[in-house]
Amino acid sequence: MSGGVADFSITDATQQDWQQALLAYPEANFLQSWRWTAFYEARGNTVLRRIVRQGTEVVAMWSGIVQDARRGRYLEIAGGPLLDWKHQALADVVLRDIAQQGKHHHCVFVRVRPQLHETPDNETLFVDSLQRLSHRVRRSPMHLHAEHTNILDITNDEEALLAGMRRQTRYEVRRSARRDVVVTSRPAAGNITTFYDMQADTAQRQGFVPPSRSFLETYAETFGDALQLYTAEKDSVILNAALVIIDGPEAVYHEAASIPQARKEPGAYGLLWQAIQDAKAAGAKRFNFWGIAYTSDPNHRYAGVTTFKRGFGGQDVSFIPAYDIILSRPKYLKNWIVETTRKKRRKL
Repeated sequence: MSGGVADFSITDATQQDWQQALLAYPEANFLQSWRWTAFYEARGNTVLRRIVRQGTEVVAMWSGIVQDARRGRYLEIAGGPLLDWKHQALADVVLRDIAQQGKHHHCVFVRVRPQLHETPDNETLFVDSLQRLSHRVRRSPMHLHAEHTNILDITNDEEALLAGMRRQTRYEVRRSARRDVVVTSRPAAGNITTFYDMQADTAQRQGFVPPSRSFLETYAETFGDALQLYTAEKDSVILNAALVIIDGPEAVYHEAASIPQARKEPGAYGLLWQAIQDAKAAGAKRFNFWGIAYTSDPNHRYAGVTTFKRGFGGQDVSFIPAYDIILSRPKYLKNWIVETTRKKRRKL
């Protein structure tokens, strides 16, 4: 295998080709799934799905979403591209294609965050590849999805999973059953109002901007049975609700909401334990709790939810942060100022 530029061919992917090729990348999650880009396509975004071959063999793939923001259009690539980053010639071909596609779609910049664990060697591989481009690059002022998360290996049996929890978490999981908390799941499609109303109330209490109803409805419709709505209920009152993706090797606890009374009951523990068991039964290998605080500061806005998620026995995982490939420097500067200010204001 010579690895010269002429050896590679790049094409837009069909759904069948994409889903078949994705099987070779077990590190991938829903961010590089066909469904995720189909969801944004249904919302009116331009989406890109590219496959790189060497001969007949698929050696890389990436999907991206063209986002139209008031501060400028950009191409977003989260959880990708998927490739062997040690293959320098291949990395160069893929990143040049990404930059060319960004320019073709009149983007100010490309924001890219591959599914690489944050280690000095991995970041060096990625940044060195970016710096070989003819464009300026810089670390993004904002994160791109959950760069810091907690992931639980669910290949062990259920007794081992329970034993791996923190003692307090295991106690709350068992107390949930003793307190007659009823956990149920059903496809989110057609049932999204329950979640939307609860999350809107949660957002108002906690000071964040929730997804719109139309966003959640399209999300649920596109993912179908792969997106499950879980609820924890006591005395016919829904205390907690969550949207959980169960599809392929990784299940994801993607969105959650609760009512104030939920603090008095262990419903969230029972809900998550049921989701973990269901994911395991469906063949998933890992459970992604989707987002934790990047710092141990007890005053961080996500400190409480981070402690809750860590209690289930997973491992903290940090991915390489997002970097921006700058295609229009003057317009990018405006974006950088806006996002840097926003990050400080939100204490992210």
